[in-house]
Amino acid sequence: MFDFPLWVWLGLITVSLLFVLARIAALYRKAGPNEALLVYGIGKPRIVNGGGTIILPVVQTYKTLSLELMSFDVAPSKALYTNQGVAVMVEAVAQIKVRSDPQSILTAAEQFLTKPQDQREDLIRLVMEGHLRGIIGQLTVEQIVKEPEMVGDRMRSTCAEDISKMGLEVISFTIKEVRDENEYIANMGRPDVARIKRDADVATAEAERDTAIRRAQAMREAAVAKAQADQERVAAETASLAKQAEAQRDLEVKKAQYLEATKRQQAQADKAYDIQTNIMQQQVIAEQVKVQQVEKEQQVKVQDAEILRVERELIATVLKQAEFQRQRIETLAAAERQRLTQEAEGRAAATRVTGEAEAEIIFKKGEAEAKAMNMKAAAYQEYNQAAVIDKLFTSLPEIVAALATPLNNVDKITIVSTGNAENAGMSKITGDITTMAAQVPALVETLSGMKMSDLLANIRGIGDRSPRPEAGTKD
Repeated sequence: MFDFPLWVWLGLITVSLLFVLARIAALYRKAGPNEALLVYGIGKPRIVNGGGTIILPVVQTYKTLSLELMSFDVAPSKALYTNQGVAVMVEAVAQIKVRSDPQSILTAAEQFLTKPQDQREDLIRLVMEGHLRGIIGQLTVEQIVKEPEMVGDRMRSTCAEDISKMGLEVISFTIKEVRDENEYIANMGRPDVARIKRDADVATAEAERDTAIRRAQAMREAAVAKAQADQERVAAETASLAKQAEAQRDLEVKKAQYLEATKRQQAQADKAYDIQTNIMQQQVIAEQVKVQQVEKEQQVKVQDAEILRVERELIATVLKQAEFQRQRIETLAAAERQRLTQEAEGRAAATRVTGEAEAEIIFKKGEAEAKAMNMKAAAYQEYNQAAVIDKLFTSLPEIVAALATPLNNVDKITIVSTGNAENAGMSKITGDITTMAAQVPALVETLSGMKMSDLLANIRGIGDRSPRPEAGTKD
C-alpha cells in the first residue's frame, strides 16, 4: 500500500468524481417539450418527452421526433365535382401534429422518423385531398360557398380515423377559396344581388321620403323657433337698452359723486399741503436756529479749551520754572547755612581748648556769611518775581492772540439778531473777545497766586531796594 498524505487522497477522489460526472454528462441526452426522444437498442424502444435520459454507448442510440404543429396547403391540382356536377377548385389549409401519447408517437416514428419534412407533408396531403374530394362530391356549390365551417368539420371527422392510424391528429381545417371556370358561383349571387339592390332602392326611396317629411317638419319648427327667437330677441334688446340707460344714468351719477369727492379731497390735500409746508418751514427755521446755537456753543467750547490750554502752558513754562528756581535757591541757601553752622560748631568744639576768643571769631564769621547768603537769596527772589512779571507782560499779547485763534478756523459765521441793538451783529463778537481779554489779569492772578497790584508794587520797589549797612558799620 502506498502511504500518501490525506490531501493527495482527497485530490484523487475529487478528480475521479469529476471524471465520472463528465462521462455521465456526455451520455445524458435531453428532450424539450416540443420533441420526443426515441431510445432504442437493448430492450424495447423508450420514449422521452420533456425530460432526459442516459444513452448507453455502443448498445443504445436515439433519434428525435418533432411534435410541433405542421401547417400546409391542401389544394388538389384537378377540379372537384359537387353532387350537382359542377367542377370547382378548392384551396384549404390544414393544421396537423403528432399526438402526445406514447403509442401515437411510436406509430408516427414507424412511418415518418426516417423521412424528411417535405415527404411527410406530401403523404399527409394525399390522404387529406382524397377525403376532401369525397366530401365535395356530397355537397352542393351553395353549401360549400356558404358553409365553409361545415366543410371543415366534416373533413376533421372524416379523416380523423385515417390520420390517427399515422399517429397524427387534425387540429384545424379551413377552406381558403372556392372558384369555378363556368362562373356558376358568380351567377349564383345575382338573384341575391338583385334582391338586395331592390331592397336598397326601396329603402333609399323610403329614406328620401322620410327625409323630406322630416325636413319640412324641421323647417316649420325652425320658422316657429325663429319667430319666437325674434320676439325674444326684440324683448331682450329692449330690456338691454333699458338696462343700458339705467347703467348709463348710474354711471353719470357715480361720476358726479366721484368728481365731487375728488375735488373735495384735492382741496383738503392742497390745504393740508400748505399747512404742512408752513410747518416744515417753521421746523427748518427752528433747526437752523438750533444749528446756530450748537455752532456757537461749539465755538465757546473751542475758546474755553484754548484758554485752558494757554493757562496750562503758562503754568508749565513760566510759573513752574520760577517756582522751581525760587525753591532751588532757598534750598541752596538753607543747605549752605546749615553747612556753615555745623562747620562752625565743629570747629568750635574742636578748638574749644584754644579759647573762647577764637570760637567767637569763627562764629561771627559764619553768621556774617549766613546773612550774606540770605541777602543773596532775597535778591534772587526779587529777581525771580521781576522775571515772572516780565514774562507775564510779554506773553499777554500771545494769550490774547491765542484766545482769538479759534476764529481763524471758522469759515462762516451766521448772526441771528434777537432784537437787542447793543448785542447784535459783529459788535457782539468783538465784545466777547474784549471780555475774554479783560479776564486775562484774573487768569494771571489765578496762576501766580499774587494780585496784579502786588506784582506791580514789587516792580516799583525793585530799583529802590539796596542793601542797607548794618548798625555799627562804617562806610
